[in-house]
Amino acid sequence: MHKRDFLRTLGGAAIGFALSPAERQLLAATPPADLASREDFWSELRARYVVPTEFIHLEHGYYSMQSQPVLERYLQHIREVNAVSSRYMRTVQYPNKERVQGKLAALAGCSPRELIITRNTTESLDTVISGFDWKPGDEAVMGVHDYGAMLDQFSLMARRWGIANTRVTVPLDPASDDEVVQVYANAITPRTKLLMVCHMINITGHVLPVRKICDMAHARGVPVMVDGAHAFAQLDFRIPDLDCDFYGASLHKWLGTPLGAGILYVKPSAVEKLWPLYGDEGYAATDIRKLNHTGTHPVATDLAIEDAIAFHETIGIQRKEERLRWLQQYWTTKVRGVPRIKVFTPRDPARTGAIANVGIEGMKPGDLATALMEKYRIFTVAINTAGVTGVRVTPQLFTTTQELDALVRALTELAKA
Repeated sequence: MHKRDFLRTLGGAAIGFALSPAERQLLAATPPADLASREDFWSELRARYVVPTEFIHLEHGYYSMQSQPVLERYLQHIREVNAVSSRYMRTVQYPNKERVQGKLAALAGCSPRELIITRNTTESLDTVISGFDWKPGDEAVMGVHDYGAMLDQFSLMARRWGIANTRVTVPLDPASDDEVVQVYANAITPRTKLLMVCHMINITGHVLPVRKICDMAHARGVPVMVDGAHAFAQLDFRIPDLDCDFYGASLHKWLGTPLGAGILYVKPSAVEKLWPLYGDEGYAATDIRKLNHTGTHPVATDLAIEDAIAFHETIGIQRKEERLRWLQQYWTTKVRGVPRIKVFTPRDPARTGAIANVGIEGMKPGDLATALMEKYRIFTVAINTAGVTGVRVTPQLFTTTQELDALVRALTELAKA
């Protein structure tokens, strides 16, 4: 098979995910904010997924299933790559990956030379944390609600290089952006070399004012690394507009790719300062590709990213953001104020997205998660850390109001017990 045949048949063009005439008409005529509550449209979208029937799935934040069109393309990629095996790997693996990388960069609003494909957010951000040229006494600032894998990596740097880690507590329901920014500002000292901040905190769904935090930190000479695991492909933004130095995200959460896909963005001026995790003398110190030595890995996942982007863009990021926030607000507004029920997610819709966290006073998070699943067949995940003692609830675009009503009834009954 000629090289051009690989390019054409193995991911050369993503399949189109056509909407029905009625769906197209509804999209064209309905503003995103109004479409968010149109169950007729979202029930049609639900048909493009194989949704579990034996339980109500409200933990899409860890790994959200691929749509059936994307899944079928992914399986096709696996078969096609397998059919020619080494020849694919030695001829067009990298041109195909660069093409997909370019489409991801366009989605992120940056240059293809500012972004690489990784396996997940942890790999992306740990590449940055480990890549710093740390010296004993250097300091790093992060939040107590940040993801555990990155906190562990900072702890490893403390043991290995003698750095000091300062953990701050972001208010759960702030009155203003300045209240959040000031928490980080108070922790910065002349020895601070890196600040980590979540775009959307994974355990509470709190969307932080990242650009304002970056502006504050940069004014003090401190670079900022952003954990965007739950923001990318859920919120409508462009990474360069945040003016962060580093941004990592997973694609198997809100972009709907197969497991094992992520991105790392590095501002061009910051690339040279990072040491790669794996040696690769093929790239200049200023080339972001020096950070992307992966060895042999499942290339069909890279190809399926392109298909997931096509499906994502068929819906549109503004519609996704509005729908996901609407779903979260739909159920949280019904349980706020109910005796014994506590919501650990900000009230202000502008500070939220799909994720919310809810607990019941006097009930351990693990017991609540177990009761929801065993008694009501509702799947969530228990969170018990840094003052957040509840279950994380993460709907997807196709989650129905009936499913969320079932959650509200379950929480209300358990709170009365």
